[in-house]
Amino acid sequence: MKVLGINGSPRQGGNTDILLEKALAGARSAGAETESIVLNGLNISPVQEKEYENVNNEGFSVVDDDIQLVYRKISGSDALVLASPIFFGSLSAQVKIMIDRFQCVWVAKNVLHKDVFPRRLRGAFLCVEATARADFFENARSIVRNFFAIINAGYYGEVFCPDVEKKGEISRHAESLEKAFELGIKITSG
Repeated sequence: MKVLGINGSPRQGGNTDILLEKALAGARSAGAETESIVLNGLNISPVQEKEYENVNNEGFSVVDDDIQLVYRKISGSDALVLASPIFFGSLSAQVKIMIDRFQCVWVAKNVLHKDVFPRRLRGAFLCVEATARADFFENARSIVRNFFAIINAGYYGEVFCPDVEKKGEISRHAESLEKAFELGIKITSG
């Protein structure tokens, strides 16, 4: 079992990072091999609408940037843990750009009838925010669930942690950290 963590926060060592690492530690404790990528360190351009018209033979974008790495990493994984902070009521720009770049997968699946992700993945979502607005989490969850549907990932669960703004503040939220660890075990064990 290979579990990929995708960190959508621009802040290294922050709350999103800590929560994601806790989930991956749970996956490792259940015997999974884990890897993580930080979107902020990648060069991924926003959709330029080339994705709508030009899908390569694998069903991926013809735009040659670091999204190609993300496609390969997800394709080579059994499970995916996506982690993002809330910015302005939704996912971070890094996560949103990545998800938008999967428009080509939607085209491949729904227009070309090509199954880009034929193997069923397991998906989990982790999210932190500075406030306690449930509607912000719900908005982010909706987008992530749509993304998971496009990549053929079952939604295995989520951990939402409100009221964390300062770097490392999530360390005071033991219950959220424990839930992330347990979700890592769940996504590995099925």
